[in-house]
Amino acid sequence: MRKKQRSAQAPDPNLLEMIPRLRPHLNVATGEDGRAELLLPRRSWLERQSVRFLKQPAVIHVHMDELGSEVVTRCNGTHTVGEIAEAIRAKFGEDAEPLMPRLSKFIEILEANDWLIWEDAVSQVAFKRVP
Repeated sequence: MRKKQRSAQAPDPNLLEMIPRLRPHLNVATGEDGRAELLLPRRSWLERQSVRFLKQPAVIHVHMDELGSEVVTRCNGTHTVGEIAEAIRAKFGEDAEPLMPRLSKFIEILEANDWLIWEDAVSQVAFKRVP
């Protein structure tokens, strides 16, 4: 009997080491209450027609709660998910618990809506040019 050859696959990525970044077409603004808002432009043909003829707003405002506001403002491509979790834990303390399930679900929702791009820290280190 032959042994199965193991394929050389990359290991599953660790969520805490991944770096989230919002898509370039999204903007983050501060609302009247001091919390962050995601500004989503209407980009499809049908949405542009509804803006033009039905006088719909050209931008959709997605209001965040305190924790979501803190996460969204840190999703700029410089912080890992682990660093974001530590910053939220330091700022909110026990009010943020259970932090990791809430944070992972929130990031999952951002990703499901296609508002998030992942940059892993390993590829950034591997592809940096040395002068």
